[in-house]
Amino acid sequence: MLRNAHMPAWFVAMLAAGIAAGGAAGPLAAADRPPSVLLITVDTLRTDRLSAYGYQRPTSPHIDDLLSRGTRFSQARTIEPLTNPALASMVTGLMPHEHAASRNGLRVEAGLDSLPKILARNGWGTAAVVANWTLKDNVSGLGEHFESYVEVFTRRRWFGIVNSEATAEDVTNEAIGWLGRHLDQRAQQPFLLWVHYVEPHAPYVFHQEFAQRLGIDGKDPPRSDRYDTEIATVDHEIGRLLDWLERRVEGDRVIMVFASDHGESLGEHDQWGHGRDLFEPGLRIPLGFAWTGTVEQQVVEAAAHIVDIPPTVLELVGLTVPPSFRGVSWASVLRGRTQSTRSAVCYQAHRGAVHGASQSDRARSKGLLDVAIIDGERKEVLHINGNRRELFDLGADPGELQTLVRPDSAPSEELVRCIGEISSGLGSLDRLSTKQLDDETVEQLRALGYLD
Repeated sequence: MLRNAHMPAWFVAMLAAGIAAGGAAGPLAAADRPPSVLLITVDTLRTDRLSAYGYQRPTSPHIDDLLSRGTRFSQARTIEPLTNPALASMVTGLMPHEHAASRNGLRVEAGLDSLPKILARNGWGTAAVVANWTLKDNVSGLGEHFESYVEVFTRRRWFGIVNSEATAEDVTNEAIGWLGRHLDQRAQQPFLLWVHYVEPHAPYVFHQEFAQRLGIDGKDPPRSDRYDTEIATVDHEIGRLLDWLERRVEGDRVIMVFASDHGESLGEHDQWGHGRDLFEPGLRIPLGFAWTGTVEQQVVEAAAHIVDIPPTVLELVGLTVPPSFRGVSWASVLRGRTQSTRSAVCYQAHRGAVHGASQSDRARSKGLLDVAIIDGERKEVLHINGNRRELFDLGADPGELQTLVRPDSAPSEELVRCIGEISSGLGSLDRLSTKQLDDETVEQLRALGYLD
C-alpha cells in the first residue's frame, strides 16, 4: 500500500484494516487512534482576571483546573486585539495582513489552508461552535474551514441591546450536541471541535448567581464587577462541557487547548473595550495546552502567541507543519524536552468594522492604526496617524505609563520592517472586494462597539 509522507501512522493503519476486511475499516486499538482536539476560546478574556494567573477573586475554578493539568503560558499575546482578525489567525496560522480579515466585517481570503483543513484531510472530523456575531460565516468567511460550522444566535443575551446572541449555556448545549452525535456515529474518527464563548464581552451582563461567591454586593455593580461575573458564568459552562466530555472520552485521547482572542481595557489609559490600541490589557491572553500523559504540568515564561496554536497542535498529532504558518510549535516544550525562545513579534491594530460600500476603497490599508514590536521587555509602538512613537520597558513599567522615546530618536530597524511588511500586505489585499453588510449585522456590530 502506498503511503503519503504526510499521512499519520494511525490513518495508514485504518486504511490497512479496511483493506484486510474487504474495504470496511476495522476498529483500531486505542493506542493506534490519534488524539482528538478540543479548542476552547473565550471572547475578551483578560489574563489577570483568572485565578490561575493570580487574581484574588475565584472567578475561574474550572478554567484554572484545566490550565493546571498541562502547560500554561504566562506571557501569551494575541496578534491583533479584535475577534475576527485574531481568531482567523488562530485558524489559518497567518497574520491579519496575510489572511485579509484585518478588521471585523472583512472576510478571510477564500481558499487559504488552515489547521482544521489539514486535520480534515488527514481523517479528523472538524466543527466549530461560535457565538460572536463577527464570526458569522457571511461576515468572517471562516465557515469554509470546517465541515460543520454551527452559529449560535438563539436569543437576546443583552436584553434587547443586541438581538440574536447566545448565552454560554446555549454554546455548551450546541457543543455537547455535536460531540454526542460525532461520538455516537463516528466513534473511531478523531475530531477537532472549536468552541467559542462570547462572554465576557461588553456590555457586561451581571450574573447575580455568582455575586456572593465573588464578594460582589448590590444589584447594579460597576462594569468591572459585572465583567467578573461574566467570567464566572462562562467558567461554569466550560466546566459542564469538560465534565460531559470526560464521561465519554478518556483524558489521554483528547488534546485540550484554551485561549482567548484578546484581552480588554477596563479603565487603563482611560479606555474601555478593545481593538484600537496595542496596550497590554488588550494584547495579553491566557493560553494553555493539556494532554494527559503527554503534556507536562508546568508554567512557561517565554512569549507565546495565538498563531502558535496551529503548528503546536499539528506537531502534537504527528502531522507536518506547513511553511506558510507563522507561529512557533511548542510541542517539544509541552513534552518537557526543551525550552524555546523566539525572535521579536509584530502586532497591529485597526479601525472598527467595515460595514458599507463607502468604506470599501482600500479598506484594509486605510484601516491600519498602530504597529508595535515586542522583543523581550522592550515594546516599541508607532501610531500611524500623527506618526507618533512610544517606547516602553514592560519589566520596569508594566502599566505602560512612561514612554522612553527621545525627541530626536528614530524608529528601530525592526519596527520599520514590521510597518513595511504589514503595510505591503494590506495594500496587496486591497484588490479583494469588500462585502457590504446587511442592516442587521451593522446594528450588531454597532452594539458591540465595533463601528467608528
